[in-house]
Amino acid sequence: MTAHSRTRSAGLSRRRLLTAALATGGAAAAATAAGTAYATRPDGATADLRAADYPGPGAVTGDVEVHDPGFVKRPGGGYLVAHTAPDIALKTSGDRTAFRDAGTVFPGGAPWTTEYTGGDRNLWAPHLSYADGRYLLYYSASTFGSNRSAIFLATSTSGDSGTWTDQGVVVESWTSQDFNAIDPHLSADAQGRWWLAFGSYWSGIKMIRIDPATGKRLGDAWHSLAGRGGDSIEAPTVFRHGGRYYLFVSFGACCQGADSTYRVMAGRSDDIAGPYYDRGGTPMTSGGGTEILAGHGGIHGPGHQDVFADSDSDILAYHYYADDGTALLGVNRLGWDGAGWPYVH
Repeated sequence: MTAHSRTRSAGLSRRRLLTAALATGGAAAAATAAGTAYATRPDGATADLRAADYPGPGAVTGDVEVHDPGFVKRPGGGYLVAHTAPDIALKTSGDRTAFRDAGTVFPGGAPWTTEYTGGDRNLWAPHLSYADGRYLLYYSASTFGSNRSAIFLATSTSGDSGTWTDQGVVVESWTSQDFNAIDPHLSADAQGRWWLAFGSYWSGIKMIRIDPATGKRLGDAWHSLAGRGGDSIEAPTVFRHGGRYYLFVSFGACCQGADSTYRVMAGRSDDIAGPYYDRGGTPMTSGGGTEILAGHGGIHGPGHQDVFADSDSDILAYHYYADDGTALLGVNRLGWDGAGWPYVH
């Protein structure tokens, strides 16, 4: 979800078991600093990138119109998905293929967000986790073109529509500040500490500590993970693999239907708080990013990704636009080449 002026397509107003305590819903190309991209093969070799090198989304059926999807594996089996919509929409799936609508998080609305939304019920970019017998949902409240924004936390023991209790603001941004508090993503490091990444445009992607006992901010420290000098970057996802942390973000224009130029980029770090570097060694704080997935054929603007570990593979979930501008769910397996970089298959 971008907070810059965009028009959303009609009808759509937006994790790996990280530790024993926290389960969160945890390309084939590399982009050089000059913008040249290379397709990455599983053996670590590279070749000139062509759009056809990217696979299509895996088969999904049922209610698959989404924007900014966030996944979590349910403790009893199956999946819960939350996505951008009025009152935050929910979907369920038993097999990661067939999806059905499951109501909204806040059927009666969320009037406590009005200060940030101007009364619009459309809430953005939800991220789901499950820990200690409850679901945690971080979500954004803002308006297009403004960084007067806030990230809220809601919790539920079942995840079902209408059972969520809002826990208040986690972090907010003001127009006098140089960051934007939207697009949250909760993750845990190897020591079990919780972290929240977030951000869109402005000075880029930020990270703060989270108290596992409350789900709220812990301490006053800020970390800058990535930025493009005010250019497009948003939707951070942090995923731990092979002893490293991978930061996935979206570059390009969201929310313009088939004209969207969203694409998924990544960097990695030995520390969850950075610094993150792309495959060519460019810091992500200096605009670096290795391309993982971009538009190809009838798949337009894939982005606002979620990454999680499943029983059969690591998974990349995202939205993309069809030729008619409809925002749809994309799900692909995520592999890792010989040099430890992700690719979509």
